[in-house]
Amino acid sequence: MDRDSRIYVAGHTGLVGSAILRRLKADNYQNLIFRSHAELDLTRQNEVEDFFLVEKPEVVFLAAAKVGGILANNTYPADFIYDNLIIETNVIHAARQAGVNRLLFLGSSCIYPRECPQPMKEEYLLTGPLEKTNEPYAIAKIAGIKMCQSYNRQYGTRFLAVMPTNLYGPNDNFDLESSHVLPAMIRKFHLAKLAAAGDWESIHRDEKKYGVFPQDFRLSLLSISRSAGHPVPVSPSETLPFPAVPLWGTGNPRREFLHVDDLADACLFLLNTPDQAFNSLIQDVQAPLVNIGCGHDHTIRELATLIKGVVGFRGDTLFDSVKPDGTPQKLLGISKMSAVGWEPRISLKEGILATCQWYVQNSLM
Repeated sequence: MDRDSRIYVAGHTGLVGSAILRRLKADNYQNLIFRSHAELDLTRQNEVEDFFLVEKPEVVFLAAAKVGGILANNTYPADFIYDNLIIETNVIHAARQAGVNRLLFLGSSCIYPRECPQPMKEEYLLTGPLEKTNEPYAIAKIAGIKMCQSYNRQYGTRFLAVMPTNLYGPNDNFDLESSHVLPAMIRKFHLAKLAAAGDWESIHRDEKKYGVFPQDFRLSLLSISRSAGHPVPVSPSETLPFPAVPLWGTGNPRREFLHVDDLADACLFLLNTPDQAFNSLIQDVQAPLVNIGCGHDHTIRELATLIKGVVGFRGDTLFDSVKPDGTPQKLLGISKMSAVGWEPRISLKEGILATCQWYVQNSLM
């Protein structure tokens, strides 16, 4: 990409899009194009086609998507498959019509089979059943990959799909009803630390900023606060649980985590790859697909211990094995990215600390 290339970042306010936009600005790219949802509804085909006709972007980062954790995927499966299918369909088709030079479609590691061999290589796509808890979302993302492949084959476009592992960082979603595991843990442990200190003013401010708490978690906060010697309001019908932070599942599944700034670095690296190397990626016989990860994973229990230590909460945790675990393991094979010379730079502990600091500072605004 040239510094004056017309670059459109779809989904620039989200976790991924905002990181890409920050990186583009830091690297002094001059012609950046972005629109809020109020300005451009990507689910409306006419609006998207008109936008591409007027703006004529040369490069597109397709980071716009409906995303969420196990609870959100289970609760709103129709929304997840519809919104993601229609957004990617509109943008990819309009990009082809407008003659976009390179497009990067952001997906998710949940595209791979539930019982996928580890690490999950790009060629394992469509080799087995998906995880049921996020199947509609995964199918939508697989459709986006196949759209890129089909348009490359029929029209000679240069569209590449990248599948990042579990992401976290600034502008993450901390709503406990829809967030992924890492930001949910950061928020839960931070609130538990506040409850142990009896700081209900900060807890209420956090709730206004990031969303209301599920009832079981609210009762846990009350129990933690009371066990620390602080008076708490409890109605006669409420029974407080054991004073611990409740976490979903057994804690045994293994997950890989990548800071979103590392993903942004990888995305720019790919779009700045020389033509010969880039063409070899999009012409892969399986799919124009590249995994982006760090190459090692942790159990959810290990993650909880790490976040708990970074936050500074000294109380107990309680895993609820009645709640779903999701896929047993999701570790990406990253040989393609290693072969082109890219590797992540931010360690998990360093990234969690920076994300915690961002979250706390943002809760005060």
